[in-house]
Amino acid sequence: MRNGRAGANHNRIAGNLYALIWSHQRGKPCEPMTSDMLVKTTAQRFRYPDLMVVCEDDASQNTYVRENPTLIVEVLSGSTHRKDKTEKRAEYLALPSLLKYMLIEQDIAEVVVQRRSETWRSSYYYPGSEVSIESIGLTVAVEAIYERVDNADMRAFWAEKGE
Repeated sequence: MRNGRAGANHNRIAGNLYALIWSHQRGKPCEPMTSDMLVKTTAQRFRYPDLMVVCEDDASQNTYVRENPTLIVEVLSGSTHRKDKTEKRAEYLALPSLLKYMLIEQDIAEVVVQRRSETWRSSYYYPGSEVSIESIGLTVAVEAIYERVDNADMRAFWAEKGE
């Protein structure tokens, strides 16, 4: 991210995951929200996650704010890496509704997942593996999250696959 704007790979990652979740959730009670939607993390603090999933039971009465996300996703860049892994993480993990926090690298192919059910222990996923989003019954291949993303890890993965 440069000058507060996300680059092409950042947008591809967030867009890919949004599309996968949106498609899976059609006609179901949960839906993904993009980075223009605020999440209320404390009485006086709001954040813009790159992606979140909320369900019909969200308590917010404000059309621009959600209060009870079950999943929050941040796409990491050099300028946001530290904040996403420290300040924002602490606020997000304190949300009683949150079941999963995903950190997705854009410069390398690595997805880090922290689950409430595993006391927020980090699990790592790479191309060739799958990430389960249990709260909405969706399993996603890591390479689907990185579709069209141009970084050395994905180039090596596709070369190895012969594509």
